[in-house]
Amino acid sequence: MDSETKSKFAIHEASREGHFNIVESLLNANPKLESRRDEDDRLPIHWAVSYNHLPIVQLLVQSRNFDVDAQDGSGWTSLMMAASRKDADDIVDLLLRKDADVNMKSMAPYTPPPLHFASSKNNLDIARALLSHKASARVKDKRGQLALHRAAAVGSVPMMKLLLEAKSPLNATDIDGMTALHHAISEGHGDAALLLLQAGAETDKRDSEGHLAIDLAPDFKTKTFILQSAEREGIDLE
Repeated sequence: MDSETKSKFAIHEASREGHFNIVESLLNANPKLESRRDEDDRLPIHWAVSYNHLPIVQLLVQSRNFDVDAQDGSGWTSLMMAASRKDADDIVDLLLRKDADVNMKSMAPYTPPPLHFASSKNNLDIARALLSHKASARVKDKRGQLALHRAAAVGSVPMMKLLLEAKSPLNATDIDGMTALHHAISEGHGDAALLLLQAGAETDKRDSEGHLAIDLAPDFKTKTFILQSAEREGIDLE
């Protein structure tokens, strides 16, 4: 990066590196820098959120023309970025207070809403915050997956319980014909599979290749655990 470009995007670098005083000084000199986009089509707020620099985020959201739902070149909003982090609860709360759209998704390129990211990363408190602000557990991403599919794939029983309580469809299929049960079993998450079975997951659904969920068990131990657990529940998987 040449010196002219570096100077042009100094506020982006400072936001990324966590240099609060520099960001503050640059904004005082030129408040419009808050809305300047860099070569990645990102605003300073995107970098500050990505690297979890709360003080800088707090500063940037005070700008007169601040757009809480502004997307970067990949379609990510600040809330999507924060929801995908393990330690950004305070930033999420701040963005929600600024009325960030909890169900926003971009179409080109397609980026799913924040709840999907929170579910993938098992960010339970963030998911609760999103749901309390009317995030929908019924929205699918470009692969036809609900947040529940993602939670099942990572085996998060608490997240799955939360999403089911939020009225997530239990037996919805993605573009591969896979249900949340398919994902839980294929990833070897026996406890997650058991939760879905107890909730009434349909065991006779086949994916696009004709597999029942139990057919996707990665090893004998996992399959045996699920079959025995299901049998105790009075559920026939085969």
